[in-house]
Amino acid sequence: MTYQPLDSGAFPRFAGPSTFMRLPQARPDQVDIALVGIPFDGGTTNRPGARHGPREIRNQSSLVRRVHHVTGISPFDRVRVGDCGDVLASPLDPAKAIETIAEFFADVRKAGARPLAVGGDHLVTLPILRGITTSPVGVIHFDAHSDTYDSFFGNRYNHGTPFRRAIEEGLIDPKRMIQIGIRGAISDAQNYDFAREAGIRIVFIEEFMQRGVGAVMEEARNIVGSGPTYVSFDIDVLDPSFAPGTGTPEIGGISTREAQEMIRMLAGLDIVGADLVEVSPLLDSSGVTALTGATLLFELLCAITG
Repeated sequence: MTYQPLDSGAFPRFAGPSTFMRLPQARPDQVDIALVGIPFDGGTTNRPGARHGPREIRNQSSLVRRVHHVTGISPFDRVRVGDCGDVLASPLDPAKAIETIAEFFADVRKAGARPLAVGGDHLVTLPILRGITTSPVGVIHFDAHSDTYDSFFGNRYNHGTPFRRAIEEGLIDPKRMIQIGIRGAISDAQNYDFAREAGIRIVFIEEFMQRGVGAVMEEARNIVGSGPTYVSFDIDVLDPSFAPGTGTPEIGGISTREAQEMIRMLAGLDIVGADLVEVSPLLDSSGVTALTGATLLFELLCAITG
């Protein structure tokens, strides 16, 4: 099998199967990096639709090209990358869905592939980590929200709680975790207490804007160090003027240009997996949010292989 995108000079971008970056469909044991969709938003507390994210990001990723214009890297020439399909997680049984997702990614790990996952809401990060980690990992987390809350509506498993659960389960080393872009009014003055007490470094958007991309990412690299690191990118870290199609938008966020710069500065880290979540195409008729997600997915792929 040739692990290359379809040639847009021979196959029009609007034709052929819809796969991530027009790559071949593959099994995890056939690739080095497994692109996986997780069409699940059963952990959403307000505006739904992220279950449709993987399909629309596949469609928009037909615009992704082969070579990164800054680095000159073609990730497809460095490693085998394929679209390993979707996790068939039940939309009617969140507890079962979490088990299914964890089992899928455990199989990805056993196959020797690194996952690059597309959600879905942010709850999916928890079962991904359950599946791929054998010891606590460091985390670089781009988001408008900390997602370390304890529960919503009496439920402890939703898109606002994955990192708290992951720390409690020993999947994450909180002292090797940084959250970048956090902002917005909170429902309780104690919302960040758990994160702070656990040792997570929180970079609020005001600090980010004052210090800039370079200084913040240098600190992020120092925090995770040379150990295994997971990257989680919630599309709502972007200002909603750049990415309106998401369930919990917060104004005053980062730009797409800043996001590209930050992701590029991940290159060289020991990235054991990554996800891009919370794209809700139903909330964005223009398609720009899914296009942004697809483009940042390519940036993540380049960073992982760089």
